Amino acid sequence: MTITREHILKWLDAYAHAVNAHADELNRLDAMLGDGDFGASMQRGLGAVQSKMPSMAEQDIGAIFKIVGMILVNTMGGTSGPLLGTLFIQMGGKTQGKTELSLRDWTEALQAGVDGVMARGKAQVGDKTMLDAFVPAVEALQAAVAQGVPVVAALQRAADAAKFGRDETARLIARKGRASYVGERGVGSIDPGAANAYLFVQAMASVVGVE
Repeated sequence: MTITREHILKWLDAYAHAVNAHADELNRLDAMLGDGDFGASMQRGLGAVQSKMPSMAEQDIGAIFKIVGMILVNTMGGTSGPLLGTLFIQMGGKTQGKTELSLRDWTEALQAGVDGVMARGKAQVGDKTMLDAFVPAVEALQAAVAQGVPVVAALQRAADAAKFGRDETARLIARKGRASYVGERGVGSIDPGAANAYLFVQAMASVVGVE
């Protein structure tokens, strides 16, 4: 089984719907660590992506990712837009010209995106950021590829790993961004970026899992 362009478009829509459903929660988490507008910013960015999706239908997957990345950079505030934009743009570079992806392709694309976020944000696992959910997801995918796990099961493993990573951020002290100003007072609160990363990964598992 492969991940097709149609899967990618359905995933982007499902991801946007998931963010809409959890926007208040994302705002609440962000209010504990930052400005309290992360959910609204994500809604704005992904809403803009949804409005452009009809024009993406004939694009290759790499082009779709690059378009999404630029939309997020241009519509989201704060540091989240540039970081998530970088994630998608780097994924686009890895999937240029492709209209379907193997599990290995998807894994390598997400790895490229995560590497881009690390480089741009100068962050790593343990800093209480989106990376604490994305990196475990990538590692789960890499293990699944090595073991020959079917696509649907592999994507669910990635979602489970992202969820665990998200939840683990509650015990961490933030070292990056505005959340770092909160220090130990932020212990006990999940990082909103990691919460969003879980929605990103889970949406793909949900879309491909219903095929």
